Amino acid sequence: MRQQTNKYDLLIEAALNVMKDKGFEKASVSQIVKEAGVAQGTFYLYFDSKSAVVPAIAEKILSTLLTEIKKRHDEEAPIFDTIEMIVDVTFDITEKYHELILFCYSGLAYYDSFGRWEEIYQPYYYWLEDQLAKAQAKGIITSTIRLSSLAKMIINVIETSAETYVLANQSTEAIATTKNEITTFVKSAMTDCHS
Repeated sequence: MRQQTNKYDLLIEAALNVMKDKGFEKASVSQIVKEAGVAQGTFYLYFDSKSAVVPAIAEKILSTLLTEIKKRHDEEAPIFDTIEMIVDVTFDITEKYHELILFCYSGLAYYDSFGRWEEIYQPYYYWLEDQLAKAQAKGIITSTIRLSSLAKMIINVIETSAETYVLANQSTEAIATTKNEITTFVKSAMTDCHS
């Protein structure tokens, strides 16, 4: 099983490299297997088409994002510092993988259901929900929104904002302002009051 996992990981990494270099349309299965150093038949043990690689690539990108967030996370840091860090990491990862993120969205919408997207995001949602619960227990978060929903909303706002910024090729001078606005917006959602 270890060898199979390694081949799967090799194929995902190769697909990331080939598609980043050539774009989704021009990338071929034969280029991916050549890059991975495996036989063409090996590809079809894991994927039934080039499009079927898209959810796996999305999962790899998200795994990279979550790994980096956890690496930079300081358990003692206030939740608002954690949000700022998540914004920074999300912008960094979005910039690094922006071409792949573009076709992952279209590929997931085309190839797979949005249920798969939710499944891919579950570990990230749970991690952030846990951070929010800790802050709520300390009285820092006063939101009336369920924490599970709040975690999803925060992640979606941050990612959509990062993607819009990066994909619109906005100037680097505006990045600090954009990040600050996102953080301010998320903070306000975390501290809403009962009406």
